[in-house]
Amino acid sequence: MDQRLLRSTPVQILSKSRRLYFGLVVFIPFIAMVVAVYWCWNREVGFIDLAVFLMLYGLTGLSITAGFHRLFAHHSYKTIRPVRYLFAIFGSMAAQGFFFTWIAEHRIHHRGSDQEGDPHSPHTGKRGPLRGILHAHIGWLFDKRIEDPAPFVADLVSDPVLCFIDRSWWLWIALGLLIPATIGWVIEGGRGALRGLVWGGLVRIFIVNHVTWSVNSICHMWGARAFRTNDFSTNMPLIGILAIGEGWHNNHHAFPSSARHGLVRGQFDATWVFIRCLELLRLAWGVRTPDKSLINRLKL
Repeated sequence: MDQRLLRSTPVQILSKSRRLYFGLVVFIPFIAMVVAVYWCWNREVGFIDLAVFLMLYGLTGLSITAGFHRLFAHHSYKTIRPVRYLFAIFGSMAAQGFFFTWIAEHRIHHRGSDQEGDPHSPHTGKRGPLRGILHAHIGWLFDKRIEDPAPFVADLVSDPVLCFIDRSWWLWIALGLLIPATIGWVIEGGRGALRGLVWGGLVRIFIVNHVTWSVNSICHMWGARAFRTNDFSTNMPLIGILAIGEGWHNNHHAFPSSARHGLVRGQFDATWVFIRCLELLRLAWGVRTPDKSLINRLKL
C-alpha cells in the first residue's frame, strides 16, 4: 500500500447540501422504521408489504454486494454491459452516496485498512471504542470526504453511461421509492402506495444501509479471524447472512479480489451463489477465487 498517496488524498468538509442529504438518508428511513414497527405491533403488516420489501432488498442489496463491491471496486469477475449498468442503477437506489465516490472510498479503505487515511475505521483518530464504532458506522458519512473520486475510478469514468448514472443519483433514489409505492398502489390503492413506500422504499433503505455500515463498524471490532491480515477485520455470521455474504469480512481482507467471501464450510455467501448463477448463465466470466494453497498459507 502507498501511505504517501493516502496522506496526500485531497479531502474536503462536506457542503451543507451534502450534509443535508446524508442527514435525510439517516433520519427519514429511521422514522419510517419506527412507523413499520408500530404497524407490526398492531399486526398491520401483510404478505404484499413483506414481498415488496424483500424484492427491493434483494435487488438493491445484491447490486451493492455483487455490483458496487465485488465487480466495480475489486474487479473480481466480469459481466456484460447491461448487467453492469443495472448494478449501478439498483445500487444507487440504496442511497449510500454517489456511485463513483462509493467505489473510490472503498478502494482507499483497502489501501490502508484501519490506518490513518481509512475513511471509516473505528480504530483511527483519538477515539475510544464507542466513539470509534459510531464513527465507522455513521459518523464518517458527515466527516471530511475525498474531494475528487476520479483518480481512484479511472477505469470507470471512461464509460459515459456510468458517468450519467453517477450524475443522476437523485433519479435512482426517487425510482427506488416510486417503484414500491406504484406496486402498492396497483394492488391496494392509496393505502397500498403508502405501505409500499414505507416498506419497499424507506424501511428497505434503512435496513440495507445499516447492514452495510455494520460491515464497516462491527466487522472491524468484534468477531472471529480466520486469516492473517494487516488490519482488525473479522468474520461475523449474522452480518454474513444479513449483508448477503459481506460479513465474512476477514476473509475478504485476506483475499480482496476474490468473488467469493464465504471460504470456509458453513460460511454461506448468497452473493457468491448469485455470481455463480451468472457464470452458469454465461453472464459472468473471469471469476476470481483464491486457490487452496494460498488459503492455507494465510490461515491463522
